[in-house]
Amino acid sequence: MTDIQISALISVHNEEAQLADCLEGLNFADEIVVLLDKCTDASGDIARKFTKHVIEGSWSIEGDRRNAGIEACRGKWIFEIDADERASIELGQEIIKVITENDFDWHEILVDNYIGDRLIRWGWGASYGKAAYPGLFKRGVKVWGNARVHPPLFWSKGAVKGPKLTNRIRHYVDRDISDMICRLDSYSTARAIDLRQSGHIGSMSNNLRRFFSRFFKCYILRKGYREGGYGFLVALFAGLFPILSYLKAKLEDDN
Repeated sequence: MTDIQISALISVHNEEAQLADCLEGLNFADEIVVLLDKCTDASGDIARKFTKHVIEGSWSIEGDRRNAGIEACRGKWIFEIDADERASIELGQEIIKVITENDFDWHEILVDNYIGDRLIRWGWGASYGKAAYPGLFKRGVKVWGNARVHPPLFWSKGAVKGPKLTNRIRHYVDRDISDMICRLDSYSTARAIDLRQSGHIGSMSNNLRRFFSRFFKCYILRKGYREGGYGFLVALFAGLFPILSYLKAKLEDDN
């Protein structure tokens, strides 16, 4: 049996500008595992200042990359975080308390998303952003599916979800509106490749419906309207994601 209770896992691609800030908040973990995916910058040098558990490789599928990181963890529990996210002291303390005092198998962590320095709390979801994510789980209960962007999750039979944690992770998701647009373009391009390879790209009519339903869900049901123009953009891009992915899959090549 391992005596490592919790592993903090982060997978990165050329994140030298913010990797150290992320890793500095993980000192509550018994081990830190950093997976370097096709990194050509100083990410590796930065990671090795914080941990000996550094894995280098090249993955074209996000699900495969994340699964490789999970397999490298030795802890009973795994805390999954990205380079543009920050764990507070309070969140670290809560994680230690949760894994010590309960018998659940996984927990969601609430997310505070920032665009630049502005907190945008309302309206996220529908494959464009996350209001919460299943980032704390026992080793062996969570497997990522085979996709380049937003891979599905599969849970082991009988895995029991616990309550959401109360302390939030800070997610510096975009620098500005231009960055939001670039992310939409990148996500939809990756999704288009997955659609083409699946052989089921869908239909224009179905994706038009999804545009309106996703916009309504983010702007109205998830209260994006409370964020003014930023909330409108989040809802708009959430609606555009499936239809852009469909059009790229139908009209463009894999080059």
